[in-house]
Amino acid sequence: MPELPEVETVRRGLIPLLLGRTIERIVIRDSRLRYPVAKRRLQALLSGRKITAIKRRGKYLLISCGSHGILLAHLGMTGRFQFCTPRTAQASHTHAIFYLSGRKELRFVDPRRFGMLEAIHPEEVAKHSLLVDLGPEPLSPQFDGTLLSSVCHNRKRPIKNLIMDAKVVVGVGNIYASEALHWAGIHPHRAAGRLSHARIETLVDAIKNVLGRAISVGGTTLRDFSDPNEEAGYFAIELAVYDREGQPCHTCARVIKRSIQGNRSTFYCPACQR
Repeated sequence: MPELPEVETVRRGLIPLLLGRTIERIVIRDSRLRYPVAKRRLQALLSGRKITAIKRRGKYLLISCGSHGILLAHLGMTGRFQFCTPRTAQASHTHAIFYLSGRKELRFVDPRRFGMLEAIHPEEVAKHSLLVDLGPEPLSPQFDGTLLSSVCHNRKRPIKNLIMDAKVVVGVGNIYASEALHWAGIHPHRAAGRLSHARIETLVDAIKNVLGRAISVGGTTLRDFSDPNEEAGYFAIELAVYDREGQPCHTCARVIKRSIQGNRSTFYCPACQR
């Protein structure tokens, strides 16, 4: 599933392609996504409107048409936006086509149908059920050691589970949680309440650095991810522990271990992470 760096890469890729273009009409070829696509609402709020901004909240994309409406989108596991011309062959599992000014099209393709497309009013953003409980953005000034320390205080919950909780901080998915904990030298199973403020500060810095580096190279390509220009992300070549079970640690040469936390694979170095 695309994580925050991949979604941010998509957002940045869409900006020069979409800003200023008008959504002339919308065709829904298959409304079966995570939630059924409300065709009439999409048409009412977005059709005939100019795209003015493209933002991100956690792993959600918000394609704004000013005060008229916002397209709230989630890529799910295999969703992607394809920017193309009408002559481009239509991919299988194309769910929606946004016909744009300048004879361009924005297509939403999702083979496994876990993505979502929803049109909302701008005033609904702050109270939307999918957005209202989200924590701070990890790259924002609001996410710092003081905030995370207050959340960790007296908590027995493993630190990896905590930083993957979107109510604590958004978008620190499985890959980047594993990588950040490695660079911070913290064992993923350690109880959050047993970490000192200094170690939590180190972890916050590691989260910001790992996410920042991943964004700079377009994210991590796993299975189906690519940006709107069909280009792959290259952070996979920098991964220190994720998906490297049985391989030597780049730092100490000890063998990378794997365990299961919250039904997700966790990778770590037993020597570097205490």
